[in-house]
Amino acid sequence: MKKDESSITSLISAFGRAYHSQYDEPKIFDDNLAKSLISQQEFADIKNSFIQGIQFFNKAIAEKYEGDDEEILRWITQVQLSPTPLARAAYCERVLHHEIRLGTEQYVILGAGLDTFCFRNLELKDKIDIFEIDHPATQKLKKEKLDKAGFHIPDHLHFIPLDFAKSFSYQELADKGFHFNKKTFFSFLGVSYYLTKEETEKLLGELMADLPSGSSIVFDYADENLFKEKGFFNRVENMVKMAAAGGEPMKSCYSYQKIQHMLQQSGLLVYEHLSPSDIQGRYFKNRKDDLSAFETIHYILAVKK
Repeated sequence: MKKDESSITSLISAFGRAYHSQYDEPKIFDDNLAKSLISQQEFADIKNSFIQGIQFFNKAIAEKYEGDDEEILRWITQVQLSPTPLARAAYCERVLHHEIRLGTEQYVILGAGLDTFCFRNLELKDKIDIFEIDHPATQKLKKEKLDKAGFHIPDHLHFIPLDFAKSFSYQELADKGFHFNKKTFFSFLGVSYYLTKEETEKLLGELMADLPSGSSIVFDYADENLFKEKGFFNRVENMVKMAAAGGEPMKSCYSYQKIQHMLQQSGLLVYEHLSPSDIQGRYFKNRKDDLSAFETIHYILAVKK
């Protein structure tokens, strides 16, 4: 990201969740509040941008659906935009609810973007404190959107404006009421691709160093085929190109062995690993539309020893 610019990736991810909530069946993940954080103009601009760019995504599809803007948009969102944000959110929140039942009291969202978990789960306000961490410009935009949409920020939601890709410090969290003796759950979704391997390894070590045993993290990562795999309708290649064009180039991919070693160095054990085929079977099986798991994306749940 450029200085003082909010993340276009977070806006597009919210657009994909909003579209799925309104138009797709059955639901993989129903973020029924995402549309509240996207203005009508933003929704229209993103929609038109993708429709006009259909030639970039696939020329054959452009010819097949020529003149049918809604079908073009459906194809782009289902094939390109929505699969990863939807499935990783569904996975993460399922794990989070389980961890809360096991005693987790703090939830830290790294790269929160336009996440709506807090507002979709207000019944948890007495069970968990939520700390949203993101780039100051992205967080400023989110606060403005929440205010405009009429959302009241509850006492258990804490905003931490921090560019953790450059440096991470718990001081900002401690100032907002974070406790090191409480079992903590982290989500680290849609971020690892944009950091170097060194940045990711350093961050994981810093996150877990002083937390109690049983604290955990869910994150997604791209495997070693990220920059070689074209994917279904070239969507993996397109994803890499789109990220670079948006000013947020993808920097890292990993073998499972590298991820496992990195986590071990941070005192973490892999509790669950979902490969693309695992994700397909769990979240996309027997669908009759174009939603399917991305070829190079994996999910990890790791727990501190």
